[in-house]
Amino acid sequence: MTSQRTRDRLVARLKARGIQDTRVLEALRMTPRHLFVDEALSSRAYEDIALPIGHKQTISQPYVVACMTQAIMFDDVPKKVLEIGTGSGYQAAVLAALVNQVYTVERIEPLYRQARLRAMRLGLRNIRFKLSDGVMGWEGYAPYDAVVVTAAPSEIPSALIDQLAENGRLVIPVGESPGSQNLVLLRKVRGCLEQENLGGVSFVPLIQGMVNT
Repeated sequence: MTSQRTRDRLVARLKARGIQDTRVLEALRMTPRHLFVDEALSSRAYEDIALPIGHKQTISQPYVVACMTQAIMFDDVPKKVLEIGTGSGYQAAVLAALVNQVYTVERIEPLYRQARLRAMRLGLRNIRFKLSDGVMGWEGYAPYDAVVVTAAPSEIPSALIDQLAENGRLVIPVGESPGSQNLVLLRKVRGCLEQENLGGVSFVPLIQGMVNT
């Protein structure tokens, strides 16, 4: 259930659902999602569903990963992307197949350590990891051509907008509860923000502070 044929079937389903960027589809095809979940769940890794990764967190549904990734792709691929909420490291790995440098922030220490180890084993040398409060972003490497947020705040953190480059894109789920969240795409144009609603989603909440266990 982890063969290339199984991955190809997933990509075909994503394409049928409206993911048209061939670069994104190929990144999903080549990223081994089964290595980002517990071995007991690996047989379900290429189903189009979210799966638990511990600590009340999930690895996002492949369609949502593809949708968020497609939303930040321009004619020119963004060179530097910030991800908030590393989780399993899967979204970062997909991004790493497309852009020069990925900066990813995780607040839960065990997930941070596991994701770093997975990236090392897969030879993903263009990902930098930080254990920190994602609400604050990662100012040291700003501005970013794109920002991808994989947890939902009730309001978009101002730090993430400030760290977005001119003509950059920020994709983020917004809403207080999973049943009332929308995936929002922001574009910074001449210092102003243009907003587009990409549809309803269900994400874990974006929480301030860190968890060290």
